[in-house]
Amino acid sequence: MDNVYLPDIVGKGYKAFWHFTGRYRAVKGGRGSKKSKTTALNLITRMMQVPGANTLVVRKVYRTLKDSCFTELRWAARRLRCEKYWNFRESPLEMTYRPTGQKIYFRGLDDPQKIASLAPERGSLCWMWVEEAFEIQSERDFAFLDECLRGNGGVFKQITLTFNPWNEKHWLNGRFFQRKRKDTLAITTTYRCNEFLDAADKKLFADMKKRDPRRYQVAGLGNWGISEGLIYENWREEAFDWRKLPETARGPRMERGKPPCEPMAVFGLDFGYAADPAALFCGLFDKEKQRLYVFDELYEKRLTNRALFQRVEEMGYRKEAIRADAAEPKSIDELRELGLCNIRAARKGPDSVRNGIRALQGVEIIVHPRCVNFLTEISCYAWDTDGFNRPGPYPDHLMDAMRYAMEGAGAGAVFGW
Repeated sequence: MDNVYLPDIVGKGYKAFWHFTGRYRAVKGGRGSKKSKTTALNLITRMMQVPGANTLVVRKVYRTLKDSCFTELRWAARRLRCEKYWNFRESPLEMTYRPTGQKIYFRGLDDPQKIASLAPERGSLCWMWVEEAFEIQSERDFAFLDECLRGNGGVFKQITLTFNPWNEKHWLNGRFFQRKRKDTLAITTTYRCNEFLDAADKKLFADMKKRDPRRYQVAGLGNWGISEGLIYENWREEAFDWRKLPETARGPRMERGKPPCEPMAVFGLDFGYAADPAALFCGLFDKEKQRLYVFDELYEKRLTNRALFQRVEEMGYRKEAIRADAAEPKSIDELRELGLCNIRAARKGPDSVRNGIRALQGVEIIVHPRCVNFLTEISCYAWDTDGFNRPGPYPDHLMDAMRYAMEGAGAGAVFGW
């Protein structure tokens, strides 16, 4: 690093985190708490200070790494004025510290074999960063990752977990925050320790505190979300090949020679831009068994309508019948002109949210592991505590998109369509 003063680069609030050398660093925090950026800065600094140490960066789904951790680490190298000492490869994702050959590897839990077989060319695998650890629903999956740190390089082994704490019943709470262990640093950080936020950023949190105090507790202060009153409980995470569902999901033929029902493709779109993501829900609905398979998703901020069209086209869903939020007719018209010829507005009648939820509560929902944002939303989608029988102020973009998608699918008589 050329002529940099770390305290000015890193800022305040992470002194204990920076110097801790125990086995686990668990950092839960609200948005804007710089937990991911600080982790990236810390790992780049360590790699350059400790020859022989290699790092593995993990998310539940590999495809989410490029626009998150890889980008953050590249930013950190630039921020530390040492980018010229690193090689950055995008296919597959990999970073190499040129003076020593140390590497930062990137893997997804959706391909565990590539994690299990990882063997550094030089030195040992000492450090691991698990970003958005809340996406990992099973503690058993984390145990698998824990076993992957190995080698006798004389360097301490450590796993860093960073996440937003949407649901207090998540295994991360019991494992790292409810038990005090000498090998664990468990901390909570907030936007208040981020001196790099500007006035507009701070105003967002001030407005959230007034408008949505329950959401502010989690997204602002990093406190655990309340898990009471979950709306959907008949769901599970399960790997499946959605391309084979037309053959496997319908089962044997019904009595009297009646052919089985084909699963119906259902797509829903919730609009967003700066504060909220555009969310595309992709599912297959088996009406006969009242079973919904969630097989893909789009969840991305700052997409113009043209960029949104391009993303949907890249995913291969341009010709699908998509039901979108009726609150943005102009966006629907523009997307139709761009090429989403089968997009249409969802029908928002009286009590459409509660009626849609009631219908879906009678449906078994099976979620593919790669749908990490859907899994996060459904695991913390709860009724508000204000007594008005409505969903609380937690992320609900894919939950809304799922209701739009299921409007015409006959999920239950309560829809009435």
